[in-house]
Amino acid sequence: MHIQYKNDTIPATQDIIALYDNAVLNRPTEDRERIARMYENSNLVISAWDGDRLVGVARSLTDYCFCCYLSDLAVNKDYQAAGIGKQLVALTQEAIGPQTMLLLLSAPTAMEYYPKIGMTKLDNAFYFPRKQ
Repeated sequence: MHIQYKNDTIPATQDIIALYDNAVLNRPTEDRERIARMYENSNLVISAWDGDRLVGVARSLTDYCFCCYLSDLAVNKDYQAAGIGKQLVALTQEAIGPQTMLLLLSAPTAMEYYPKIGMTKLDNAFYFPRKQ
């Protein structure tokens, strides 16, 4: 298996939806237009490919100098535990540089994963939930 990582390619919306559904990432995959807008309005997308198959993605919003919100990290179930998620996070960190903090909100099922790749758990976050 040779995985190629890209930061200059926005995957096709149908490929993103298929990946999210496969990885059981809770996103509005029934709303194709909304998924497309999520990517159109993101300024850092790093993807992982096995040939022409999208097998992982890290989608972020960042100012490249102070903070970065890693909003989506998904890896195809057949490729999990192969280091792809860790590499997507590392490439995100490389792209944003050492002055930029990387923050994410974890899915409940991934709470054990992020400390394993060196992230620190925080207890000081607040949010307003989506109304739709």
